[in-house]
Amino acid sequence: MSALANHAFVKMNGLGNEILVVDLRDGAPAPTGPEAKAIHDSGLTFDQLMTIEPARDADIATRIFNNDGSEVSACGNGTRCIAWLVMQETGTSKMTIRTRAGILTAAAGSAPKTITVDMGAPKFGWQDIPLAEEFRDTRAIELQIGPIDAPVLHSPSAVNVGNPHAIFWVDDVNAHDLGRFGPLLENHPIFPERANISLAQVTAPDAITLKVWERGAGLTLACGTAACAAAVAAARTKRTGRSVNVTLPGGPLHIHWRESDDHILMTGPVETEFEGTFDPAVFSGSAA
Repeated sequence: MSALANHAFVKMNGLGNEILVVDLRDGAPAPTGPEAKAIHDSGLTFDQLMTIEPARDADIATRIFNNDGSEVSACGNGTRCIAWLVMQETGTSKMTIRTRAGILTAAAGSAPKTITVDMGAPKFGWQDIPLAEEFRDTRAIELQIGPIDAPVLHSPSAVNVGNPHAIFWVDDVNAHDLGRFGPLLENHPIFPERANISLAQVTAPDAITLKVWERGAGLTLACGTAACAAAVAAARTKRTGRSVNVTLPGGPLHIHWRESDDHILMTGPVETEFEGTFDPAVFSGSAA
């Protein structure tokens, strides 16, 4: 029987990005990938499952699982969620979080239930994203969907913000069926670790509208790292300045790409939906 049987969880969301939080500071082991998938498949759905664990070099550590059971390095919306939970518990207004992408710093925002996360500096080198072949300039890589002479989508910007992202620049995010193209692009051979796929529409020098197909999760109402990726890619290609509001289907995030150290600051709200405990039957068919 899984150690998570009868263990407590908190269901949260960041702009509709569904986050299932499991506090493992009691010593319980983290779920396996199959266990995470089994939880989602049981009807307790989420985009990401995130743990809260002890850390030697930060206030807490976290592991992040997509709903297909794959483990990833970063989740901006989820990081805001777990930071808010721990801040409420401890009464602090700032904390550090160890992720596979490095140590992130979170701080309480000026508005209630608003958190700012320092997501670190983006990576633009083709080998750091990573891409399967060399591109000297990742502001626009050679990738397209549709006929060669009239592609439907083409020339995305590529960047790593804790995980790989490709951003296609479009005139209207609603004019393309991302649910259809997303799986193909996520698993394209150019992305050896798969990729998050975004459609980005610049509506003003400080505003972007975004739709995201999230690697391992599918279409999502919000993706914090995708918002960060789109913002820095837009600034890098001179489409916007370094401070923008990114509007996703679930709502807006404010992204500031700090010039002094290239760190990305992401600010947005969190929401608690409900609490519960895992039904032991959920894990009866999951393999370790």
